[in-house]
Amino acid sequence: MMTGLLDSDDTRVMRDALAKLGVACSDRSADGRLTVAGCDGVFSALDADLFVGNAGTATRSLVATLALAAGNGANYRVDGVPRMRERPIGDLVDALRAIGAAIDYTGNAGFPPLTIRCGDIRVDRPIPIRGDVSSQFLTGLLMALPLVTARSGQAATIEVVGELISKPYIEITLAMMAQFGVAVVRDGWSRFTVPGGDAARYRSPGAYAVEGDASSASYFLAAGAIGGGPVRVEGVGRAALQGDVKFADALAAFGAHVKWDDHAITAEAPSDGRLRAIDADMNHIPDAAMTLAVVALFAEGTTRLTNIGSWRVKETDRIAAMATELRKLGAKVEEGADWIAVTPPATITPNVAIDTYDDHRIAMCFSLASLGPRGVPVRINDPQCVNKTFPEYFRALASVTV
Repeated sequence: MMTGLLDSDDTRVMRDALAKLGVACSDRSADGRLTVAGCDGVFSALDADLFVGNAGTATRSLVATLALAAGNGANYRVDGVPRMRERPIGDLVDALRAIGAAIDYTGNAGFPPLTIRCGDIRVDRPIPIRGDVSSQFLTGLLMALPLVTARSGQAATIEVVGELISKPYIEITLAMMAQFGVAVVRDGWSRFTVPGGDAARYRSPGAYAVEGDASSASYFLAAGAIGGGPVRVEGVGRAALQGDVKFADALAAFGAHVKWDDHAITAEAPSDGRLRAIDADMNHIPDAAMTLAVVALFAEGTTRLTNIGSWRVKETDRIAAMATELRKLGAKVEEGADWIAVTPPATITPNVAIDTYDDHRIAMCFSLASLGPRGVPVRINDPQCVNKTFPEYFRALASVTV
């Protein structure tokens, strides 16, 4: 049984996909409880059309799992919204094909939609996978490999090609796998070994508590730093598995006062009310780093966020989108392939309409431009896009700003 499960577009598409594959899931209760009956890696449905919306994590994990679990006669089709057809999956497909997975592109090569059938899977040699586009490719492969190694008794080794981005997300994957009984051996960030035999059999821990979303917490912590605060966010803290809690360290670098507890973080504005620009590598917290680009509107000097190339292949091209919308507010913005630099205006331009590009994080980020003594009224176009991960966002924001 899981507790604390979010009800959002992303979690719904995953639950719907599992149901189509024959995995029994209870209805989610009002307090976030959900019971899932394990199938030991064997899906009862051999033919299914799976709609994944624009859920990147769900897509990459499902594709890897289906490719390695597909039985004789299986025929699975995976597709999503138009933007998902522009989000790359080729590095994961290449890695899966290298070990015998049967995957075909039914649209543009390197992107969904995909068709997956039963393959002849062999893990007798290291599996190469690129790590510099999305850590979700490695996460999907790591989570799916025990379905093969538990049956074969043979361990599998993954070798990361190039730099691995978003390492904290891989730490979450490894910690979660360990909680379900599978301990992966990591050699630095370039080599991962998944055990074989009984050591690779997933076992339910009985009850699994889903942590609060540290990426979503970033907006409220930023609200405390911009608006004065203090704002206390409960459900994530120094004991959290998620690397995005380090967003609070970035706020502290801006000059905000941050207090850490095991399961909570509090943020408030500096004593003199003045935030100061930072120059920081955001490779470890790319999603939460978007919030910092809006915090930069309220900081003295030019804030430069680097190593964020993964923004280009998210729900939209986030570097281009953030630059465009920040300029509407009067900021001077420079951008490169994997960086953005934001210099705030003397006075933020009021009453602009912020386009969200069907990207939940852009909507949530730019709502913060309305806070604090320098904040201005803004209009968020298509606010419903927050339903992807945080349907109650605007109600929650209002609760800490009235």
